[in-house]
Amino acid sequence: MQIRKPRYFDEFTCLASACPDSCCKEWDVLIDPQSAEFYRSLPGDLGQRLRQVLTEEAGQTFMLIEEGRCPMWRKDGLCRIQAELGHDALCKTCRDFPRLTHDYGEFTELGLELSCPEAARLILSRETEDFPFPVLSDCEDYDREDMLLLLQTRREALALLDRKDFSVPQALSLLLLYGYHAQSLLDGEALENFSPEEALKTAKSLAKTGSTQEIRTFFLSLEVLTPGWKQRLTAPSCPGAWSDKYRLLAKYFIMRYWLQTISDFDLVGRVKLGITLCLLIRELGGDLVQTAQLCSKEIENNTENVDALLDAAYTCPALTDDKLLGLLT
Repeated sequence: MQIRKPRYFDEFTCLASACPDSCCKEWDVLIDPQSAEFYRSLPGDLGQRLRQVLTEEAGQTFMLIEEGRCPMWRKDGLCRIQAELGHDALCKTCRDFPRLTHDYGEFTELGLELSCPEAARLILSRETEDFPFPVLSDCEDYDREDMLLLLQTRREALALLDRKDFSVPQALSLLLLYGYHAQSLLDGEALENFSPEEALKTAKSLAKTGSTQEIRTFFLSLEVLTPGWKQRLTAPSCPGAWSDKYRLLAKYFIMRYWLQTISDFDLVGRVKLGITLCLLIRELGGDLVQTAQLCSKEIENNTENVDALLDAAYTCPALTDDKLLGLLT
């Protein structure tokens, strides 16, 4: 098994009680079966408390939040389970977060989730590495040639974002059109090489007036986790400048989602997901790292919201290609 990860992966350290937006806030925590059995077997006050707060839903065990916090959260910002039993006693969700693991059979890629404040700081302050190609043999889970094509097109997409002769909005416009180019290759079409210069002309000709307010209205229709997120969507700050940090943000979305296309061949939906979130985060304004982290917490850590956004790439009038290009050009 080949394991590949960005350099900042090993630099991550949980801020614990110093975290400005603890992962113990707002989320119902999914408890893996082994941990749930262990927690229910514990004696004493801790065991009694855990049995009170664990609940079953659709065959899964959750620890429900109380007053906006995990019931194991102490006033000093630390976890009672970890404090009394050690790190290994944490459930898988809490042990792993914010670390991401994408297992593609022949190789595994590791990363960090943008929804963690410290991970967001690292992601938006360090260049994302374009990993070397893994050595692939035949894999039962997918076609080898399809994965090689996704790896190659991902590398080219990252290279487009790195080109400083294009502004950030131009780079995102190119990313959208390149997504369609890569999708066509994945679908088996024989195409000429992608020309960024010609693509920018195409983007300009296709662009129509878009509305960031309509985009915010769409996101308000999704499940909203926190009052703060609803307030940001309803009354955003002034939009921020298109700084180079948006290149890093777009790279994060590419690294997280591009290869997942191997499961359903919907590359365009994932490209539009990343571009839409970049536009939304800029529209909401405020500190970029904090806004990106909150957005990720609300959207990326909610499977239903991610699925809704992937569907909206083709169905939502606010997210049509011409309107997205209009907002970028």
